[in-house]
Amino acid sequence: MNKRSLLNRRVIVATVSAVLMVGIVGQAAAQSAHQRAEERRARAAQGSGEKASAKADEYPNATRQSPEAKATAKVTPKLQKMMKAYDDDKGADARAIADEIIANPAANAYDHSFAAQIAAQVAYEADDTAGAMGYLQKAIDFNGLDNNGHYGAMYMLAQLQLQEDQYDASLKTLDRFFAETKSAKPEQLVIKGNALYRLDRFPEAATVLKQAIDAAGPAAKPEWQQLLMASYAEAGNGAEAVKIAETVAAKTPNDKRAQLNLAAVYMQNDQMDKAAGVMEKLRAAGQLTEDKEYRQLYATYLNMDGKEKQAISVINEGLEKGILKPDYQVYVGLAQAYYYSDDFSKAIDTYKKAAPMAPDGETYLNLARLLWQEDRIPEAKEAAKQAVAKGVKKPDDAKKILALPAK
Repeated sequence: MNKRSLLNRRVIVATVSAVLMVGIVGQAAAQSAHQRAEERRARAAQGSGEKASAKADEYPNATRQSPEAKATAKVTPKLQKMMKAYDDDKGADARAIADEIIANPAANAYDHSFAAQIAAQVAYEADDTAGAMGYLQKAIDFNGLDNNGHYGAMYMLAQLQLQEDQYDASLKTLDRFFAETKSAKPEQLVIKGNALYRLDRFPEAATVLKQAIDAAGPAAKPEWQQLLMASYAEAGNGAEAVKIAETVAAKTPNDKRAQLNLAAVYMQNDQMDKAAGVMEKLRAAGQLTEDKEYRQLYATYLNMDGKEKQAISVINEGLEKGILKPDYQVYVGLAQAYYYSDDFSKAIDTYKKAAPMAPDGETYLNLARLLWQEDRIPEAKEAAKQAVAKGVKKPDDAKKILALPAK
């Protein structure tokens, strides 16, 4: 029997995601600032008794008839007081007054909606996201704002729902938003694509994201491309994922995230040599600074024939720099790399570090097999004993080693 064939070559590496997560939900803050400026202009008009200056209709194709946004005479002083507190950065006072207006049966739909919108902004700026979402829903339900304000509130609500991992709710809000506004703005379509992606509806996400990117043209943001790449990858369309990853990486050569994404997509599509090439450029530039990045590179080498020495170099460098955590996966990967490089002594030493950390006795059994191969029978028996104690799939293999005659 070939002793070497007894060692299971099961490369254990860290799972590498196809892409790094991209964050594109943070537009709510910009929306809030925009709305705040708009409401300040509205406040100025209300305070002077003049009509607010006409604003461009952001939703000219909306199915909703924009109502006349006009406050009642009785409630106007309260609205002005609320806005004064808001402008003076007295958020708690502004919110309290807004609550009074919302509860006032004499207030009309605009009074209620306007107060709810301001309260939403106060809550958002105070990091009370749940409160902000509640007020935005009220602003929508009261139905008193013009289309810009009404759909602005709806769009911001959808973003906050997405931010809070309420993906189904966000998509429902977005579906209503697009159905009523007929909007085709790229930045808004991207939010819907993001919601679909997070709901694991990858082909649909890819369709919406491609529509957004095509509409934006040169103005399309790299993170949109990254999300489309992720959607293609998760949908099993590796060729398109690689194409986009290469395009983004070429346009942003100094963006480490884009380069890591490219390497990960290459890995997922079994283009290990290309993945390693991208990662090695980052390594040479000193840009591999995280545990997961070193794992991604050594995993790439361990999944390539004849690249064990490169894996050893990466793992040892990561450990020496204190970047790689010395855990089971790292040590068992290093041990197997040593073994298939015919450096059995170092393989044994490393297996001895990995085996106590293993979830079962399989690593002790591999160690026992290797010790037997090297005619270190007493040590092999001890390792086999530990394997049985921790549990193995084939206890008979361990028993064979335990039954070996002593030398």
